[in-house]
Amino acid sequence: MKRNVELVVISDVHLGTYGCKAKELLRYLNSIQPKTLVLNGDIIDIWQFKKSYFPKPHLKVIKKIISFATKSSDVYYITGNHDEMFRKFTDFELGKLKVINKLHLTLNGKKTWIFHGDVFDASVQHSKWIAKLGGKGYDLLIVINNVVNWFLEKMGREKYSFSKKIKNNVKKAVKYIGDFELTASELAIDNGYDFVICGHIHQPQIREVKNKKGSCTYLNSGDWIENLSALEYNNGEWKIFYYEDHKHLLSDDETEEMQDMNNSDLLKIVTQFT
Repeated sequence: MKRNVELVVISDVHLGTYGCKAKELLRYLNSIQPKTLVLNGDIIDIWQFKKSYFPKPHLKVIKKIISFATKSSDVYYITGNHDEMFRKFTDFELGKLKVINKLHLTLNGKKTWIFHGDVFDASVQHSKWIAKLGGKGYDLLIVINNVVNWFLEKMGREKYSFSKKIKNNVKKAVKYIGDFELTASELAIDNGYDFVICGHIHQPQIREVKNKKGSCTYLNSGDWIENLSALEYNNGEWKIFYYEDHKHLLSDDETEEMQDMNNSDLLKIVTQFT
């Protein structure tokens, strides 16, 4: 039984990388029927794209997204830094799928501003090669972490996240996340928004931010590498969906979508865009 959801926001999937949890994301997408689906950047990792590595589960995620757009869901693809190549296709529309750089919505009378968030990242804006190098290092860290977690699971122990440990213990990382959230929130307040929604920093969050000029709710959808999280909006309320908390409720049955398009044809299309 699929859950009807008014609005779903996911980001930082990084399809085409070893760290991407495409199978888990597919299970989640197969469990919902969103009225609106917002893909808030870094869905396909073009920085690290290799035609030799784009497994079937990754392609199935793309098929599922296309199937939403060809049926009853409005799908917005907001570009991020890892899929910045798509920015040249801004305002492209295919059925109910739209490629954009930012999205403005009104939810129950409240102004909502959605964008990826890399605009705040000086390393991306001014030293792109450093950012890309960092991305490769992060991907390698995730691969090593996956191997370690495989052994931990075999031993009956809990999984461990290297990058979360680093983020939580390195003062600069903690400060960067705090500065990111505050900057996005203050801009939203200045422009009269009630909600501001980002991705980019892989840190799921919902919190109220206040200053002398007003207040807003800052939200971040997290990622599908470590946190496996999404934002869901229903009946005027935002919640963070965590896959690990709900995976026992999700069916393993996969409904094949888009039977008229095989995986090799889809990979050709992805390759042309990248």
